[in-house]
Amino acid sequence: MGAFHAYTATITWTGAGETGTSSYTAYSRDHVVAVEGKPDILASSDPAFRGDSARHNPEELFVASLSECHMLWFLHVAAQSGVIVTAYSDSPVGTMRVEAAGAGQFTEIELRPKVTVSSEASDDVVAELHEKAHAHCFISRSVNFPVHVRPVVHAAG
Repeated sequence: MGAFHAYTATITWTGAGETGTSSYTAYSRDHVVAVEGKPDILASSDPAFRGDSARHNPEELFVASLSECHMLWFLHVAAQSGVIVTAYSDSPVGTMRVEAAGAGQFTEIELRPKVTVSSEASDDVVAELHEKAHAHCFISRSVNFPVHVRPVVHAAG
């Protein structure tokens, strides 16, 4: 039996204004995501759903979380394998289908990691590290849609 970890946050809606939810257009979607001891995240809904484009939205944070999880596992398995990574960035894209009634769901996320590794690591080795990272990432293991990993590898030097 494995260990259990609990994660907590406080989400506080700040957009009630004068009239609260008296109508769909009467309130702001602004809220604050707080985790004890860390900077607050100013958030809202996606602008398509009457949110503030200057704030993070749950969909962006979800896609970013999956990308971060993959990156952290990739770095872990690279270090274990003796592969030296000197740079890593990703520009993930999440695709969400929204139904006419407003409900929806993600249909896929594509990770596009750009990784710079020591010249000794072959593309095949790096691809295997991405497969291991994907298999271990807590978030990708928790979703019910495909996560595609399409890496670009650069050899250092």
